Amino acid sequence: MVFSSLTFLYFFLPLSLIFHYASRNNLYRNIALTIFSLIFYAWAEPMWIYLMIFTAMFDYGMGIFIENNRGSAKAKLGVTLSVIVNLSLLVAYKYGGFIYDNISMIGPLPFDRPTNTLPVGISFYTFMVISYVVDVYRGDVKAQRNPINFLMFISLFQHLVAGPIVRYSQLSEQVNRRTIDWNRISQGVTRFSIGLFKKVVIANVAGALVDKYMVTELYNLSSYEGWFGIAMFSIQLYFDFSGYSDMAIGLAKLFGFDFDENFKNPYAAISVADFYRRWHISLGRFFRDYVYIPLGGNRKFQNRNILIVWFLTGLWHGASWNFALWGTYFGVLMVIEKYSKKVLDRTPRFLKHSYTLVLIVFSRAIFYFVDFDQMTYFIGNLFVSDNPINPGFLTDLTSHVYWLILVLILCIPWDEIYTAESSTRLKWTARYAYVQPAVNLALILLSTLLLVNSTFNPFLYTRF
Repeated sequence: MVFSSLTFLYFFLPLSLIFHYASRNNLYRNIALTIFSLIFYAWAEPMWIYLMIFTAMFDYGMGIFIENNRGSAKAKLGVTLSVIVNLSLLVAYKYGGFIYDNISMIGPLPFDRPTNTLPVGISFYTFMVISYVVDVYRGDVKAQRNPINFLMFISLFQHLVAGPIVRYSQLSEQVNRRTIDWNRISQGVTRFSIGLFKKVVIANVAGALVDKYMVTELYNLSSYEGWFGIAMFSIQLYFDFSGYSDMAIGLAKLFGFDFDENFKNPYAAISVADFYRRWHISLGRFFRDYVYIPLGGNRKFQNRNILIVWFLTGLWHGASWNFALWGTYFGVLMVIEKYSKKVLDRTPRFLKHSYTLVLIVFSRAIFYFVDFDQMTYFIGNLFVSDNPINPGFLTDLTSHVYWLILVLILCIPWDEIYTAESSTRLKWTARYAYVQPAVNLALILLSTLLLVNSTFNPFLYTRF
């Protein structure tokens, strides 16, 4: 089940809200939310629910063990064991086949290749439990003593399959006690409506163009069409993932939780480093706090630390060398930018923005193609192609011109131009606040209409 489905919108979500708010007792609410979260997770792949429950209960126990022995060798042993077990499960289920394929290139192995499928959300909840046990070990949070509360935190359907990567320290108070806040609920409806619109109206339309220009017509593309296809994938990836993050943040507010932002206008960035301070923020913070800083951060071996973090970031996205190459690509760019800071500081903003967009869009070719032959062909075709422009290309451009204008408008950082304190924004908010419910309803109805009339509703981050 995905958020942008009619089953979720008109069946699962209303029922979960009704049962959640049927009582003011916090334990009841947590039990109800846990049950619905487990149903949500088991909807498509019921077999993997046992793995998630095992992970949650194992780390629930480890958190208490670590807290009871804080400051001793037992606590260090507990956090080490927890990290090893969780990473081992992630490696086994996500990278088992990848490791087998690479080792078998050296020589035949005495056992068959693992065939297990990727458990949805394992990349996200593994990082959640690791951050929890490490934070308990550091004394940043107290261990959760109620197993239902901890299972609810891990299994929350709002963030389970696509993030953000939520830390226990962010939600500990709300896990233990939540109150009805109508202002938060109103904000949640607005945020969810915007995210649904971004997913259905922008990402799905871009995805159909991606299928045409990077799959169906891959070997018949001119350079212009190749760049168009990869630009469409850049649009799809952003609006699919940021739309899902918006929906997750909005849904969390409906149930009394506040998730941190996961995207902040990344296509307004003026450097590669700036882009990744704005893109998938929760993942970047995880690697910063639990990998980069422990390795030495900016204090020692900074270049090595940057390259390691970005190599791991690439592999986190998938069990394929193209993801490792993609991560290394950005690691190298980060190091280059570090040494080019004085030049970048003197460069006009427009040029910095253009340079960033070109590098980001180009990187999507590495990210998209798992097959290296297809990748090298496509990248070569971006710069030199003997293929003529297909007649349908101009038709696609003209038929999507208003849609492309809408995409451009949605990529403009309006909240940075008109900050929360600006007089223009305050006047607009006060004058048109009463319109917001009507706008929300219109966005939901438009998205519903498109979902009813289309079977194309992919969700990219199930791959990761």
